Amino acid sequence: SDMGRGLTLLLLVLLAAPARAEGGTAAAEEVQIEVLHLPETCSPKSKKGDLLNAHYDGFLASDGSKFYCSRTQNEGHPKWFVLGVGQVIKGLDIAMMNMCPGEKRKVTIPPSLAYGQQGYAQGKIPPNATLIFEIELYAVNKGPRSVEAFNQIDKDGDKKLSELEISQYLKEEFARDGKKRHPSAHDEILADIFKKNDHDGDGFISAKEYNVYQHDEL
Repeated sequence: SDMGRGLTLLLLVLLAAPARAEGGTAAAEEVQIEVLHLPETCSPKSKKGDLLNAHYDGFLASDGSKFYCSRTQNEGHPKWFVLGVGQVIKGLDIAMMNMCPGEKRKVTIPPSLAYGQQGYAQGKIPPNATLIFEIELYAVNKGPRSVEAFNQIDKDGDKKLSELEISQYLKEEFARDGKKRHPSAHDEILADIFKKNDHDGDGFISAKEYNVYQHDEL
């Protein structure tokens, strides 16, 4: 969808991965998934690299207190994120696989797949906290790092993305979402994309550099 696509590049640039949980994980520690609602037609099922749109509430398992609610943030818009690349805690990356639009799940995530021994003070999460999330998934889209997205940006088909091609793509995306932005925002985002993605520094983003899903780093 246009809306999903409009956020794809910006998502790549702006979403930083939360800290990984430290320490070894015990074999017994895994994500427990309870399906609360399954729609009659369950497709497409989410897979790594898809762009998901979901609402979720987070609770501490210890006392049931709510530490997060996506409905009260960002004017109540559901969250967009790419599945399986560490944009959310590891437990949520696991908990939201093979989920379909309209599905609701209640998931229990051990500390080793959440914020570990450190906890997350800003998010009011104490050390060694088991977390419970209630998730409602709205949309499953092709992710920003798909072959389709690459080919769409790669106008001359040389299998690498030049600064001009990405600049053009950003212009189209900005025009599509219709938000007013300072002209300098375009240059800053463009520079940031190259800083984060052009690993060999040759001024192009190759298909390999673009495609974070070829090597499974999680």
